[in-house]
Amino acid sequence: MDIRQIEYFTEVAKHLSFTKAASTLHVSQPSISKAIQNLEAELGVPLFYRSSKQLELTDAGKAVLANAQHVLAAFKNLRSELTDLMELKKGEIRIGIPPIVGVEFFSKLISLYKEKYPYIEIKLTEVGTKKIRQGVEEGELDIGLICNLCAPNDQLESISILKDPLMLIVHRDHPLAALPSVEMSRLEKEDFIIYRKDFTLYDRIIEECSKNGFYPTIACESSQKDLIVEMVAAKVGIALLPKKICEKLQNEKIVSIPFKHENLFLELGLTWKKNKYLSFAVREFIGLTQQFISK
Repeated sequence: MDIRQIEYFTEVAKHLSFTKAASTLHVSQPSISKAIQNLEAELGVPLFYRSSKQLELTDAGKAVLANAQHVLAAFKNLRSELTDLMELKKGEIRIGIPPIVGVEFFSKLISLYKEKYPYIEIKLTEVGTKKIRQGVEEGELDIGLICNLCAPNDQLESISILKDPLMLIVHRDHPLAALPSVEMSRLEKEDFIIYRKDFTLYDRIIEECSKNGFYPTIACESSQKDLIVEMVAAKVGIALLPKKICEKLQNEKIVSIPFKHENLFLELGLTWKKNKYLSFAVREFIGLTQQFISK
């Protein structure tokens, strides 16, 4: 048995398809089939049911998969540690950031990191918080900037970066534009331009509306801050954005209004996977973040 066989088996189990696994791993399908057959022969048990149209794991296959994932994680940790020893202060770091708020709150930190470690490549992935958590858990991302820290997760470590209240933005001709502050209940009949469902702020806004006795009418969902602002400027609806973003808006058609009761916040945090070897690049990024927020 070698690590390649385990990797091939895990990928086939993930997709339940030899074809998809071959495409993902960039190897031929016969090579994967042969490796799986050799693994089954060595273990003395079939790992997949091949009779039906849909490939299925046998009970033995499920048991092997659970252990294979630990083996691959340990092997990946070993390679990462050896890479650190051989290429100190080099490498890459894969970071997930939410597109609506990532640049606003993260660009200075990225700039400081690049100044200190110019040879470390930073790969940014812009997706919502839910997908960032999933990416970190599955090892596709090293760390993630996440919105609205949730209940403790036994797979992830997190630190809080900031807590910023949401504000209402409306067109300057909107009846609410003249108010010094607004209550959520006043928005019952408004059309909301809201974050996509893979953003935790989507859930928080829906939850807060529900607490005030209504479900919001959603005119549009978006992951792009600029599009949200332009939609409000075009009188398509109203929107909620973090205060730090509202303070930087330079659109004469837009008015930002604080909520009378600040119950909705953008809570930014940094997250990474527990019990995983953290590369030099990742450890330094976490350390720099902690220094950055303590200033």
